[in-house]
Amino acid sequence: GKAYVRDKVCQEFKTLGKEDFRTLTIITSSRKFSNATFEEIGHLVQEIVSLAETCCAEGADPSCYDAGSSALSAKSCGEDSPFPAHPGTAGCCAQEGLEQKLCLAALRHPPQQLPRYLQPSNEELCQDFKKDPKDFADRFLHEYASSYSQAPLPVLLGSTRTFLSMVSTCCISPAPTACFLKEKLERKTLSLLTLMSNRVCSRFTAYGKDKVTFSYLTSLAQKMPSASFEDLFPLAEDAAEVFSECCEAVAEDCMQKKLSEHTAKVCSALSARDERFADCCQGQNLMQNYFCISALPPAPTPKLPEAQKPMNEQLCGEEGARHAERYLFELTRRHTSVPDAFLGKLYDTCKKVRGECCSAKDSSACLDSKHQRMAEELPPFLEKANQLCAQYTELNFLDFKKRLRESLTQKMPDASPELLGQLVEQRAEFASTCCPPNSPPLYCASKVKPWTPPTQHPVPCRRP
Repeated sequence: GKAYVRDKVCQEFKTLGKEDFRTLTIITSSRKFSNATFEEIGHLVQEIVSLAETCCAEGADPSCYDAGSSALSAKSCGEDSPFPAHPGTAGCCAQEGLEQKLCLAALRHPPQQLPRYLQPSNEELCQDFKKDPKDFADRFLHEYASSYSQAPLPVLLGSTRTFLSMVSTCCISPAPTACFLKEKLERKTLSLLTLMSNRVCSRFTAYGKDKVTFSYLTSLAQKMPSASFEDLFPLAEDAAEVFSECCEAVAEDCMQKKLSEHTAKVCSALSARDERFADCCQGQNLMQNYFCISALPPAPTPKLPEAQKPMNEQLCGEEGARHAERYLFELTRRHTSVPDAFLGKLYDTCKKVRGECCSAKDSSACLDSKHQRMAEELPPFLEKANQLCAQYTELNFLDFKKRLRESLTQKMPDASPELLGQLVEQRAEFASTCCPPNSPPLYCASKVKPWTPPTQHPVPCRRP
């Protein structure tokens, strides 16, 4: 309701004070409109702060906030609006009154696929800071919050506050280099938390709880293919629960506390069984341990018997989703370098097949009809992805590109050098972005299309 919105904003304004309220507004607006320009965010922030300052003052007319926010909505709907552009704006502007305002308030940009913020050198930071401290702070808040827009708000607030404190302290220090070194060491855990929570929450937002559980499960399976489904699935469920609780939480320590507890569980369950996990789990800092585990490259593919496909009745039974996940997990253990984006496609296709066939009159006939051709197409599909990313992991980048060119030349002997060069660059760019364990989910899923099997021949989630 109108009064609730006004009361909430005014309470924040009075509690924080004008400057901290303004800082919060820059961060929340930059998160929300992560593809907006600094100037567009500046216009929006100026209007929001002005509205709060005017209408939250003692003795302000009760109708002030409603009238001011209506004027702000009208300005957003104007042809020459200075605020962040959004494809959904026109639909909101077709509505009226409170509905229009609520609709505009709910708009947000999709997150940036790859964080674009690159921290300048200490010298560049101090040069920009001394030129105009306020402008420096505003631009940093915008760029950092835009780049890490999926990190929980309390994490972003803490990270930006300590960064600006570091710059303002070290740039006037008589020994700036030593100061920056000390401060960066103290910020390390918070920096890692910002980076990792942005990654996991981006994946959670893109995938939802069930698919993120599967993604986490397959990530662990590729790092430790000797572990069973029963070993790893509870850890994947626990991770998904952490993300669902903390990605939108307002509690300041939710992500750090819960992710640290989860890391302790992973270390307790797996470090005695795998040397690499044991090495990651040695440190006292659980956030650094989590970062170490998440960055582990895939283990060599073990020699295992062929994965056992579930029966039709199992797939369409009460535990059908679990049987499908177990089969895809077994495939993952046998193809440890297949990237998350490919496995996500298999998960989606398998889910679609179950949805179509298990509601059909003759579910077995439906599943049987989907099976034969995909049984032929799935192995090369997985092998191609597995080989690409295995080579990327094993070779240095120049040797990897050389191997790609040799392979493509054999397959396409009549191709021109220009075409071969283009294909090598495309696949090298895909591999460098999407083969690593923390690849951006939506970006990489969009790049997998050329290798995705035809949808009319879905994944063989059944036993013939």
